[in-house]
Amino acid sequence: MERHGDVVQLKPDMVEEYVRLHSDAWPGVKEMIAKCNIRNYSIFLRRLPDGEHYLFSYWEYHGQDFDADMAKMAADPTTQKWWDVCKPCHIPFADRKEGEWWAGMEEVFHQD
Repeated sequence: MERHGDVVQLKPDMVEEYVRLHSDAWPGVKEMIAKCNIRNYSIFLRRLPDGEHYLFSYWEYHGQDFDADMAKMAADPTTQKWWDVCKPCHIPFADRKEGEWWAGMEEVFHQD
């Protein structure tokens, strides 16, 4: 199992919309997340002292072929439509790695 943490900034005028979208996430999107061996997926919202809102996600990958599972998710039409709705809410970090939308975070501690 691999643990993943990611972060992205949220546009100030999109906070309520993003929360609304995720209060009733599309069933097809949730099904694809499960089919791609992702479990224990959570997104947290926090306004930091800089006055900006940030989203922090945590999820666990339980599969055997991460790249194949991520490609399957990216090819899914329902997921693509979901991303088309969600991505305009974000301000991705300029220093994120190539291919990332949400910037990956380094795990520095974990306790079972």
